[in-house]
Amino acid sequence: MKAAAFEYLRAASCDEAVAALAGEDTAVLAGGQSLVPLLNMRLARPRLVVDINRLADLSYLRRDNGNVVIGALTRHRAAETSAMVATDLPLLAAALRYVGHVSTRNRGTVGGSLAHADPSAELPTVAVALDASIRVQGSHGVRDIAAPDFFVGPHETALAPGELLVSVSFPVVPGAVSVQELPFRGCDLVVVAAVAVEDGICAQARIAVGGAGPTPIRASAVEEALIGRPVTDAVIAAAVAEFTCDPPDSLHAPASYRREMASVLTRRAIGTAVHT
Repeated sequence: MKAAAFEYLRAASCDEAVAALAGEDTAVLAGGQSLVPLLNMRLARPRLVVDINRLADLSYLRRDNGNVVIGALTRHRAAETSAMVATDLPLLAAALRYVGHVSTRNRGTVGGSLAHADPSAELPTVAVALDASIRVQGSHGVRDIAAPDFFVGPHETALAPGELLVSVSFPVVPGAVSVQELPFRGCDLVVVAAVAVEDGICAQARIAVGGAGPTPIRASAVEEALIGRPVTDAVIAAAVAEFTCDPPDSLHAPASYRREMASVLTRRAIGTAVHT
């Protein structure tokens, strides 16, 4: 199929993009890896598509006061191959390798993945795990939204009409990491884990599960059960037993199976990170 007819605007500035998005039935075109298929299948029928690809000031990676800030138009591949991201955000670097194929990552953008809000996607899950802050710009100015508050449902975000996602800020979280996925159709699950171990004791843990609910889930109870304890297989198993989720049934996998696989992947992610 081909897209239904729509108006097109190539924005020359963030202000122009924000003004255009204030109207009804608008969509943002960045990398196009999510939007274009939706247009072609007519699952999305916007009145106006606002192309932001010429907003060069939204493509950057920089350190800022203990955080790594990434512009919304930064391509996945640029972040994946960044030495700064590899050092300061190894969990993000590891997760980006799972985003589609290299050709997809060459076009897809960090901001686009976050705004698309696929509950089983890697970047939203990492954002929740690392307590990222997402900056959006609208006609009333700029505001920052904590990642858990930004994702409100499958493909739904806290973006208000007329707001544009402009950047995401990740606190620096080094350490051993692991990304585990169950990618087959109908049972998409992803678990990301960053674990710091000092003298055999878990000093820090950041764990989130994607695809087990309408939004990525921070496994806070698992983290609390790990921190301050020796990271033995028994402790890991007991900690993972604290994880609860309520995934929906699908044609390909019942909720009970997805729930069990979420626990299996969480245990595997922690164990892999600890023994890296």
